[in-house]
Amino acid sequence: MTRQAALELVARYYEAFNRADWPAMLATLSDEVVHEPNQGARELGRAAFAAFLARMQRCYAEQLHDIVILASDDGTRAAAEYVVHGCYQSSDAGLPPAHGQRYVLPGGAFFALGDGRITRVSNHYNLTDWLRQVGTEGR
Repeated sequence: MTRQAALELVARYYEAFNRADWPAMLATLSDEVVHEPNQGARELGRAAFAAFLARMQRCYAEQLHDIVILASDDGTRAAAEYVVHGCYQSSDAGLPPAHGQRYVLPGGAFFALGDGRITRVSNHYNLTDWLRQVGTEGR
């Protein structure tokens, strides 16, 4: 994969996310994708990622702004930085109760790429900042 193809693949991934087009987002992933969610256990496979997206759709309404994507010259690695604008709409297990709290949070992700697909997604954000924004101060 070229650097340009890597940039375009990750851009398609985020464009699909912002449209909440889960089939298009899943289409950018390899069948054996490794997903490393922030503060969570590693998940393997497209089906596990689809379950993650279903939970995200239930609990959060998010849009990513100011997305910057970088890729290695050989197209095997990429990274993205963005700002999440979200609404915590339904309580997620192990997190504070949801009641429509809004949040703005910088985030980022690292990608491994191969055969024209994303083979690994590692997401990162400041959980302490998110908890502060949706906790009792966010009511």
